[in-house]
Amino acid sequence: MNGSAAIQTGSLLIASSLVLVTLFFSYWQKLKLEKETLISVIRAVIQLIAVGYVLNYVFGVKNPLFTTFLLLFMTFNAAYNAARGRTIRHGLAISFFSIFIGALVTLTVLLLSKTIHYEPYQMIPIGGMIISNAMVALGLCYKQMTADFKTKREEVETKLALGADIRASSIDIIRDSIKTGMLPTIDSAKTLGIVSLPGMMTGLILAGASPLEAIKYQLMVTFMLLSTTQSLHSLLAPSPTAAFLTRACR
Repeated sequence: MNGSAAIQTGSLLIASSLVLVTLFFSYWQKLKLEKETLISVIRAVIQLIAVGYVLNYVFGVKNPLFTTFLLLFMTFNAAYNAARGRTIRHGLAISFFSIFIGALVTLTVLLLSKTIHYEPYQMIPIGGMIISNAMVALGLCYKQMTADFKTKREEVETKLALGADIRASSIDIIRDSIKTGMLPTIDSAKTLGIVSLPGMMTGLILAGASPLEAIKYQLMVTFMLLSTTQSLHSLLAPSPTAAFLTRACR
């Protein structure tokens, strides 16, 4: 990174005083979030330091099996977090399968097009972006679907009583949950470069890459999240989940 863009430790410590604004607001409004805020900041510092040094080691390991293991480990953790707290049978397995298939298809397309190579310094960051976005999308899908089945229970029961099958009884709920999972990424793409400055593009430019190369990488990230990842993850998981919730209405 260019020396002019480097952040000095003293400057970072001064910037950390901004956390006091959050603490003051929480105390002033009696939100009782002071403890959680301090814990989150301390955890963020410790975790980033640890991950930074771990990634420095990981990127140096030129072993495809090790890279694959890390991607599977990330997928499992994302699936666990997406399904955590949901009263859905086999939620972890459904989430893992959905995220795994979506990430596999997306990364395969990127590898076959030679946009990226099976190197840890490329696969792990890009795979992490795909997997984390899938986790958020699935979490939103599950939340919306569970809420809809509670509010529309009588409607679903009526359709089932009239002889409709599981899919016909829950198709509207499935569609609403898919929309809920996809809309944040669509809205983000609409305002990309106008409201929000994309992290990858900005980081590459700060690191000295040409704006054109930085734009290419950012477009790749936007396309893979918008067109492939979100659609796959949002479509794969809701159907078996809806089937379980519909049976619960019987």
